[in-house]
Amino acid sequence: MGIESIMDTSRIKWINSPGPDSDIVISSRVRFARNLKNVPFPHLLSDSEAKKIVSDVYLTLKENPVLSRQIELYNMSELTPVQKTMLSEMHLISMDLSNSEKGAVIVNQDETINIMINEEDHLRIQVMLPGLQLDEALKEIDRIDDLLEEKLDFAFDEKIGYLTACPTNVGTGMRASVMMHLPALTMMDKTGQIFSTISQLGLVVRGIYGEGSQAKGNLYQISNQITLGKSEEDIIQNVVSVARQIIMSERKTRQNLSGEARLRLEDKILRSYGILTNAKLVSSQEALSYISDVRLGVDMGIIKDLSPSVLNELFIMTGPAYIQEMSKNATTPMERDLYRANFIREKMQR
Repeated sequence: MGIESIMDTSRIKWINSPGPDSDIVISSRVRFARNLKNVPFPHLLSDSEAKKIVSDVYLTLKENPVLSRQIELYNMSELTPVQKTMLSEMHLISMDLSNSEKGAVIVNQDETINIMINEEDHLRIQVMLPGLQLDEALKEIDRIDDLLEEKLDFAFDEKIGYLTACPTNVGTGMRASVMMHLPALTMMDKTGQIFSTISQLGLVVRGIYGEGSQAKGNLYQISNQITLGKSEEDIIQNVVSVARQIIMSERKTRQNLSGEARLRLEDKILRSYGILTNAKLVSSQEALSYISDVRLGVDMGIIKDLSPSVLNELFIMTGPAYIQEMSKNATTPMERDLYRANFIREKMQR
């Protein structure tokens, strides 16, 4: 499974498979931060120590008869800068890992499981599923965590839990998040009030690429901020409860649009559809905005005969690095914008 295979978004389960409330919740993700006992944190690792951790984790997973046929290892030192940025756009690695020559990532075939190695912590185990499925993601990541812990000695304290490089992750070491598409709430300027409220509940809102990123395409990641003193189940329940409230608010806002507001929304959606199916040049920023509009149009029944999964794929496949890696010869911004416009047009007309 080379880099070309990993670029095949048609096999990515969280993009192409239906999930609960997937008209609003694009994906659910659970992440565990883990470190090895008596081993320096990644920023203090020697090259030999870093390589041993990568090898130990990979070989442990390869011993599993099911996972051994599904996983592939990618060392950051063997990838180009564009390829590493592309993996970040695909939510497989963080930008921090892409800047580490000692890091690696293990990815399974449908990209529901990925394990970053030697990022901020020795291991960042992640499971992503379509729609609102945090409970299911927790069950799957617990299975992977148990499998690794049978062979690897994790740094753990009986009183405070798993030890991590950043104090905010100490305890369960868990982050539970949902990626939500909230165009109606954004358009009606309601997100500020909602996000202010949920911050008081121990949750945080980030952009499409997680920590440090801005919201684009009306996509927001909502996750827990506190890991210490709470059980994994409590964290999941809190995030799911808040997500359900936001889902209800987004749906109600969509349904209540009427008269001039509804007409203007339909006009905006159809204009965006027209641009994506006819434009000669489309930037990555424009693409996310227009794809968001069209995705809303599909969910509201304004646009027919277009699958939401196609638009989910385009959210990923229109990033600058993805376009550059796919096109190979598009080296200037205009060449990439031209390639992107042609690619979107062909994808939407299939």
